[in-house]
Amino acid sequence: MQRRRVLGIGFALTLAFALSGCGRETPPPPPPAPKAEAPKPPPAVTVKIGSVAPLTGPQSHLGKDNDNGAKLAIDELNAKGVMIGGAKVTFALVSEDDQADPKTGTIVAQKLVDAKVAGVIGHLNSGTTIPASKIYHDAGIVQISPSATNPKYTEQGYKSAFRVMANDVQQGKVLGEYAVARMGAKRIAIIDDRTAYGQGLADEFEKAAKAAGATIVGREYTSDKATDFRSILTSVKGKKPDLLFYGGMDAQAGPMASQMKALAVGSKFLAGDGVQSPEFIKLAGAAAEGVVASSPGVPLDKMPGGKGFTERFTAKYGQVQIYAPFAYDATMTLVEAMIKANSTDPARYLPELAKMSRQGVTGPITFDEKGDLRNGPITLYLVKDGKWSTIETVGGLAAAPAAAPAPEKPAPAAEKK
Repeated sequence: MQRRRVLGIGFALTLAFALSGCGRETPPPPPPAPKAEAPKPPPAVTVKIGSVAPLTGPQSHLGKDNDNGAKLAIDELNAKGVMIGGAKVTFALVSEDDQADPKTGTIVAQKLVDAKVAGVIGHLNSGTTIPASKIYHDAGIVQISPSATNPKYTEQGYKSAFRVMANDVQQGKVLGEYAVARMGAKRIAIIDDRTAYGQGLADEFEKAAKAAGATIVGREYTSDKATDFRSILTSVKGKKPDLLFYGGMDAQAGPMASQMKALAVGSKFLAGDGVQSPEFIKLAGAAAEGVVASSPGVPLDKMPGGKGFTERFTAKYGQVQIYAPFAYDATMTLVEAMIKANSTDPARYLPELAKMSRQGVTGPITFDEKGDLRNGPITLYLVKDGKWSTIETVGGLAAAPAAAPAPEKPAPAAEKK
C-alpha cells in the first residue's frame, strides 16, 4: 500500500510537470536567409561623335558617302556593345552639313563644340577642315578627317588634328612625276578651283611636273560652283598643251571633260582624288574615256577589309563613291583610342590616338608626329569602257603595278576626253 501511494504521488508530480511545460511558448523559428540581389546592369551612357561634310549642293554625293561610312561604323559599334569606364556606351552620330563652304564650316564646328561631342569625323574638304580645326583645337576636341588632303591641315601644330589618308604633297608628287614619265607630257596646262584642296593639289603637281622636266604653259582658275568652262578651255587650247591637269572636284571635272571634247582640245586629262568617282563618269559621259585620276589609298577591292566593307555598305547605302571606307576607319580608330584609354574624354584618349597602330579596312593606320597617315599609298586609275580601272599603286605598303598602263598618246578625235 505504501509503495502504491509513492508511485501515485510520483505519477501526479510527473503529470503536473508535463502539464505545466505545455504552457510555455514555442521559440520562434530562425529568420529566413536574405535573398541574393540580382546583379545590377552596368550604367549606360550616350557619347556623341560629330560628322561633318557637304550634305547638300553639288558635292552632296561625296558628303553623304562620308557620312554613311561613319554611320556604318557607329551602327556596328552599337551592335557589338562597347564598355568604356565601366559603362555601356551608345554612340550617337551628330551629322552636320557644311555645304563645302569655309564660313559654314566654322559655324557647324562651333555647333558641335556646344553639343559637347567627344570627337569629330571630318570635314570632307580641306577648305572647311582647316578653319574648323582651330575651333576644335581650342575646345580640346579631337578631329580626324577621312578626306581632307591639304598639308596645311596638319602643319598648324594642332595635336588634335589627324587624317587617315595620304596628303597632297605625296599625291601631287606622284601625279607630276606620272604625267611626265608615263603620260609623256612636256607641255602642261593647269586649272584649279581656288579651293584649299584644288589649288593646293595643283601647286604640288606643278612643282613635281617642273622638277620632272615639263613646261607649264598656262595656269587658269575657276570656282567650285562653275559649270561653264568654254572660255578657259579655249584659252588653254591656244597654248597647245600635251596634258591638262585639273585640281578640283568631280562636279566641275565632269562638265569640263565634256566641254574639252566638244571644243576638240587635244590634251590628255589628269586629275586628283576629287575626280576619281562614279559621279564623274556619269557627268562626263563619253568624254570620261581615257581620263586618268589618282586617289590616296589602294583600290577598294584591294583594301584589306574592302570586300566585306563594300558588301555591308552597299546593302545599306548603295554604291561607294570615294571616301566612305576612310570615314569608317576614322570612326573606328577614334573609338579604339577611347577603349584603350578607358575614357571618352579627349584629353585622356588623345595620347592613345597619337600612338595608334591598327589594321583598318583601308590598310594599316599609324600617325606621324603631325597627325598624318604614315606610308600612305597613292593609286592611279584610268577610265576604260566606262569604268575606273586600276593602273598602279605607288608608295605605302601595298604598291602593286597593274597590267594596263596609262595612254601614252592622245586618243583619236572621236575618243578624246
